[in-house]
Amino acid sequence: MEHNWTGKRVLIIGAARQGLALARYLAGQQARVTLNDASPAEKMAGARAALEGFAVKWALGGHDPALLDETDLVCVSGGVPLDLPILEEARRRGLPLTNDSQIFMEIVPCPVIGITGSAGKTTTTTLVGRIAQAGVQPPRTAWVGGNIGTPLIDRVAEIKPADLVILELSSFQLELMTRSPRIAAVLNITPNHLDRHGTMEAYTAAKARILAWQGGGDTAVLCREDPGSWGLAGQVKGNLISFGFQRPPEGQPGTYLQAGVLCYTDGLTRQELFPEEVILLRGEHNRLNVLAACAIGMAAGFSPEAICAGVKGFGGVPHRLEVVREWRGVTWINDSIATAPERSMAAVRSFTEPLVLMLGGRDKNLPWEDLAALVHERVDHVVIFGEAAEKIERALGPVVAGRKPFSQVVCADLQTAVLEAANLAQPGSVVLFSPGGTSFDEFKDFEERGERFRIWVKALS
Repeated sequence: MEHNWTGKRVLIIGAARQGLALARYLAGQQARVTLNDASPAEKMAGARAALEGFAVKWALGGHDPALLDETDLVCVSGGVPLDLPILEEARRRGLPLTNDSQIFMEIVPCPVIGITGSAGKTTTTTLVGRIAQAGVQPPRTAWVGGNIGTPLIDRVAEIKPADLVILELSSFQLELMTRSPRIAAVLNITPNHLDRHGTMEAYTAAKARILAWQGGGDTAVLCREDPGSWGLAGQVKGNLISFGFQRPPEGQPGTYLQAGVLCYTDGLTRQELFPEEVILLRGEHNRLNVLAACAIGMAAGFSPEAICAGVKGFGGVPHRLEVVREWRGVTWINDSIATAPERSMAAVRSFTEPLVLMLGGRDKNLPWEDLAALVHERVDHVVIFGEAAEKIERALGPVVAGRKPFSQVVCADLQTAVLEAANLAQPGSVVLFSPGGTSFDEFKDFEERGERFRIWVKALS
């Protein structure tokens, strides 16, 4: 779909990575771009430098509804809540709302694989990217981006019709989208971002939009073992390929595990892909992520060789169960990407060693009770930090002699929490930094939080 952006007045709300990339693209297309962010000007020097040389107007320090008086289209960055008063006013005035992913989907010339889910998106997207890079022969290129890495709107001019794009899509991006990828995967749907979506129904509906505009020739990839994902099977308009540990029912295509081998069935015949020991990632949840990546790879027509090559040697993405160092017999793990209790539970289940668990950050209005039950079962010591400390303490309840956790400490900030964890950890144990809350009480994002954690852990001596 061709757009003529010349002279179009576009208001972009949110000047982080997505907003900046979209501003560069639209200004390059001769649109009249205004970039609006609540942060004050003195905090935006880096962002302004990133747009040096582009004709972009800045409106900082708040969201003045008067900006809408000279706007034809409003673009909303991923982290911006849709109930922001300026956006409610835009809707009241009948101004169209869109985002960088939607604009990208409208102009990208090649097929797109889209991946969403409450947990495992980044790992699965990275794996599918590696499979595609192993399976796509030059001059074709496989592009990986979206919610991770580069917003691909920055590179759309270089993408050719024969290429392949793999996009990670968040519920925030999907909420506004009216385009579906050729191959669309919903890995799982568990309580997440309820501070933003309000209810599980609204959150599920946002995720389900990835399938809503597919046609008969498109493919949906769903998880047989996740009720949230599998519950969308009735909404599939084209082909359905599933993934899970057990073999799919007769006649259904999908990936599964059998006697230590990852397999694919087209519904009738079984194909062996590779043995389980090829997988370097820890934890059951990561085995599901690999099964998902294999299902997506088969849906995209890649060979078992390319699929195996993509999985082989992949030790994980930064800030996800990442080993930072071993010091005095203690292994320190950075899982800063765990911004929901559900994610911290998956991390805890990945270890059999004695655990010191670091929890905290900002709560997303999510239940902590299931994580608390797992802590009582599996965790020796808990170190709590940040804004959500009181809520986490309430969920855990008081320390009881002879029952796990044996101790519980509350710290003002993450740096103090690292020192406290170092005091508690015994040789042979693991310090697991898997916060369960977002980073915004203390840091710009989970990456900055993870990087600071690394620095503080490496400084221990």
